[in-house]
Amino acid sequence: MRVTTWTEYSLIIALHLAKRGGAGGGPIAARELAQVERLPADYVEQILLRLRRAGLVESVRGARGGYYLSRDPGEITVRDVMTASEHQTFEINCESHPVDAERCSPTSACSIRPIWHALQRRVDDLLSSISLADLLKEQPTPELVPLTSIAI
Repeated sequence: MRVTTWTEYSLIIALHLAKRGGAGGGPIAARELAQVERLPADYVEQILLRLRRAGLVESVRGARGGYYLSRDPGEITVRDVMTASEHQTFEINCESHPVDAERCSPTSACSIRPIWHALQRRVDDLLSSISLADLLKEQPTPELVPLTSIAI
């Protein structure tokens, strides 16, 4: 399994939208989101399009338009985001890039392929068990400095 930049950016974008309060936080423009998160704007727009097609985000047109999560952050998993952005979570190399057509045929007896399928199921199970809300809990909150301790 290899986590791509595309997946990383997708999770950053989804978490940003989750921090804004999920579906009730108001939309944010793709360019603004890219600027705030310091991500390439072209990537952000493409990722948001994929997330929208998967039903994870919704968009609003107009001057105050933008994107927002379509569901509560607790209902969207890391697997949902990865699948929406990459169309898969775990690439089984022998299926996507077979070494040999006969050896890598789904009907051939292969002692390695079952291991990759078992690993894919475990990865998918783990990613399905972690929601955006779970990830937000893990983020450290900035320490607030009391105004009384600031010398003016």
